[in-house]
Amino acid sequence: MNVTHYGHACVLLDTGAARLLIDPGAFSTDFETLTGLDAVLVTHQHFDHLEIDKLQILLRANPDARLIVDAGTAEQLSAFEHEVVSPGSSFEVAGAHVDVLGGQHAVIHPDIPVIVNNSYLVDGSVLHPGDAFTPPEAPIDVLLLPTGAPWLKLADAVDYLRDVAPRTAVPIHEAVLAMPQMHYGMFENLKPEGTTVRVLDRGEATAV
Repeated sequence: MNVTHYGHACVLLDTGAARLLIDPGAFSTDFETLTGLDAVLVTHQHFDHLEIDKLQILLRANPDARLIVDAGTAEQLSAFEHEVVSPGSSFEVAGAHVDVLGGQHAVIHPDIPVIVNNSYLVDGSVLHPGDAFTPPEAPIDVLLLPTGAPWLKLADAVDYLRDVAPRTAVPIHEAVLAMPQMHYGMFENLKPEGTTVRVLDRGEATAV
């Protein structure tokens, strides 16, 4: 599996069979010119996970790509052909198998309504949790680990990393931090035994 991080929550997964772009949002860059995508997946409706103007450019360059989203995001997409998937379901894209996990976005503040959040597990191997601490039902190879957010406390991220205990943890969702390297260091120091933390160079495909 090759993983390319375009900053914050946006990640391209190339399984060898399928090219899946997840969460093309406002804090991510340089994904708009991608071609050859089989699907664009969105975990939830927040602008840092989906920017409509960039999505339009992306889909114009990938007319055959499926747009697969959660129920909350679907309300913004009347101008786009799209598919809605919910936690507990699964689907196939160009030979890749995707299980939909999760259900709800993590609580930001009690006064802010909780929204729908899909987590996507690709080929039983790579988990993009969106904005949630979704536990997979079985061991996984790669966890795309949320690093910084208004809803996220570092201790909770470390606990999630330890609970999942993947072979490799790839920090994402870092754009709100002035110095994400401090968090990366904490992940490295507090990771579970057997886990490697890999910070990817932005825009470079990396085998994980």
